[in-house]
Amino acid sequence: MKKILILGLGKVGTLVAVLLSKKYDVTGLDRQQPHYEFDLPFEVLEGDVTDQNFMSSLLDNYDAVISALPYFLNKDIAKLAHDKGVHYFDLTEDVETTNYIRTLSETATAVMAPQCGLAPGFIGIIGSHLTKTFSKVRDIELRVGALPKYPNGLLAYSFTWSPAGVINEYINDAEAIHNGKRKMVPSLDGIEYINIGGREFEAFTTSGGLGTMCETFEGKVDTLNYKSIRYPGHGKLMKFLIQELILKEDKKLLSKILENAKPPVKEDVVYIYAVVEGWQGGTLLRNEFFNSYSPITIEGRDWRAISWTTAASVAAVVEMVDNGSLPSTGFIKQEDILYDKFMETDNGKLYLKADSKKNLAE
Repeated sequence: MKKILILGLGKVGTLVAVLLSKKYDVTGLDRQQPHYEFDLPFEVLEGDVTDQNFMSSLLDNYDAVISALPYFLNKDIAKLAHDKGVHYFDLTEDVETTNYIRTLSETATAVMAPQCGLAPGFIGIIGSHLTKTFSKVRDIELRVGALPKYPNGLLAYSFTWSPAGVINEYINDAEAIHNGKRKMVPSLDGIEYINIGGREFEAFTTSGGLGTMCETFEGKVDTLNYKSIRYPGHGKLMKFLIQELILKEDKKLLSKILENAKPPVKEDVVYIYAVVEGWQGGTLLRNEFFNSYSPITIEGRDWRAISWTTAASVAAVVEMVDNGSLPSTGFIKQEDILYDKFMETDNGKLYLKADSKKNLAE
């Protein structure tokens, strides 16, 4: 793998390109030149990703394509990559999109790897890793929060990543395993309270965070679920907007309202918390993983926690496909990615360098 095309040059897409440009010939594509106050270390093209003829011709020049686009643009890109034998990676949390890509992968001659971000993505790698020491697993509970470090207002939130993606995961039903049965459950339900470092948070069900894990662990566990971590009160207010005001029927309007009310902040924090319970030699035990990640400096520039934790995840998966740690064809499940191998990559090491135990949000 030598030449990589990255679609969408927002914060995450740009950082993916920055990270991979250290090792690969990277080109970024967006509708217009991004406005950053520094020179980008890769070529930038302008173009419309919805122009099928343009994209078809462009993909002929690359070995891999990474989509950092909104989820609803990914199907067409994945189909073109499949037809041309180009490796495909994305960050989508959308279940329908992933299922479509899964179908494409059945006849793929290259890798089809959606859901390579933070959640789904890195959290699934961690969850699967924690199960390895058990002879039998009972419960897997995964929690992730991307939050403003210093919240204000009743929503106590900031849209540091795609508002469309957040709304999508709040509206769609979520997959889970409950009482040993795989089922769909409503998002924004199942509120629980978590204490992290003496600070109280809430967590509630959101869609897409488990990726393909319910399929993988069906019949093997009693409980498997994913919840988003937020500051207390957030879930109730979002349920009011989406369900009681019925703004679920107008996603564009809801996105506009939220994006205008809660713009991105520079100081954010990402919490990752995973718990697995099971048996070792007849003894019931519990494995836990907790870290919080703050903004870090990469190549002399400061990057938000949500940006670098997401970008580093997909970049590490690309490295693993390239170095042979992952298959070179077919569908890649995040839970099949070995945590230790992931952490050995140049981009996986970013998580170790930014060890959160000394960076806990105050």
